[in-house]
Amino acid sequence: MGIYERKQREKEQRRKEIIHAARKIFSKKGFNTATMEEIAMEAELSPGTLYLYFKNKEELHTSLSIEILKYLSDEIQKVVSQDISVEEKIDKFRDVFIGVYEYDSNILINLFHLQSGEILKNISDEVLQQIKTHSVMAHGAIIDVVKEGIEQGIFIDEHPVALADILWASYAGIVLWVDSKKLLNDEKDFVKSTLKTAFKIISKGLKK
Repeated sequence: MGIYERKQREKEQRRKEIIHAARKIFSKKGFNTATMEEIAMEAELSPGTLYLYFKNKEELHTSLSIEILKYLSDEIQKVVSQDISVEEKIDKFRDVFIGVYEYDSNILINLFHLQSGEILKNISDEVLQQIKTHSVMAHGAIIDVVKEGIEQGIFIDEHPVALADILWASYAGIVLWVDSKKLLNDEKDFVKSTLKTAFKIISKGLKK
């Protein structure tokens, strides 16, 4: 292995260490309270080193969201590739959505908050492009399934993008809305049960 390859590998390893430390600090203190200095201390690095990898705290937090978005996109595409009916694929999407929420609800919630234009203005073009890429892949996979169902005469004959938007927006809306309700009762989490109910309604609504 050459010097360049070794440096690139070390750089990528350092980046992973920073993200791992950031996940711990953000989960413990929340985005608003956490500081780059605390993340640097957790990663056993100087604050200046963090800024060599990330433009600011917003970009670092966004990088965590990109990871979960990529994970979500990969899981959705796995469902699409399965040799099962379109109805079963919609049910599988439900399981994927719930699974990703359970994997890291805090970062998933931040991902949906990224729809705010103000946050997107504070991240680099490279990070913004990653968000766009994985979002298009995830959304496109859902569109493909809906379109397939329409072509088979199983789903209602409406625009597949609109139907996919409804499914995706329902996911994001439920996660954000139910999470906000936890401020009133932090002992219960109704996201999973609410998503199951929503998919029952969506599944029925999709069918002719």
